[in-house]
Amino acid sequence: MAKDPKPVDPDKMSRRAQFIETYRMAKRSDPRLGLWILGSFLLGAAVGFFVFMLLPGEGWLGWLLAVVGGLLLGTLLAMVIFGRRAQKAAYAQMEGQPGAAAAALRMLRGRSWKTDPVIGFTKQQDVVHRVVGPPGIVLVGEGNPNRLRQLMTSERRKHERVAADIPIHEIYCGNGEGEVPLPKLVKHVQKLGRKVKPAEMTDVLYRLKALDAARPAIPMPKGPVPTSMKGMRSQMRGR
Repeated sequence: MAKDPKPVDPDKMSRRAQFIETYRMAKRSDPRLGLWILGSFLLGAAVGFFVFMLLPGEGWLGWLLAVVGGLLLGTLLAMVIFGRRAQKAAYAQMEGQPGAAAAALRMLRGRSWKTDPVIGFTKQQDVVHRVVGPPGIVLVGEGNPNRLRQLMTSERRKHERVAADIPIHEIYCGNGEGEVPLPKLVKHVQKLGRKVKPAEMTDVLYRLKALDAARPAIPMPKGPVPTSMKGMRSQMRGR
């Protein structure tokens, strides 16, 4: 019996492969995705064609500009629609799965953000993730709120010992009262403000590295989380 092929690391995939994988992932929960993309392309192309036809230009040059303009606008609109519907599909598939918040937090990429999944956990797979960025230290918990409170308190105390001068935020990811829904998690973290300067990040990360060195190895909770998150990050951030 042939073995299943080994999953490809999304970070090593080409742009084209990321796009195809993202489309396949979104298509599973959004069967009409292809129709939405085609319809938005045709609408954008038609609008672009007529707009460029109104610009000064005669003969074949005017027609050429109109066709090129229509194709460009149609492609742009199709990509926008694809990105938004793929984003919605990705969150729908991640919702309720172990590690969903960690997968969403991976979209906080760049030198200003450092995400560490599963720095604390319970036997029931309640977990706490950590984000270090302009707001300071952000502890993100997902799981049962009652069990998470004790875990969050423990993690906050550990971080205060090594980074007492750095703001520490607590976020509970979920759909209950006082919780942040998964689709809004990334924006919520980004809106916490800028309280740590880039120059201070190195010192903060160094102190947290010492804290993490004393932790046992913690495996990432298993679950059907989409593997094409790099492609999703590009679509969600308009790149």
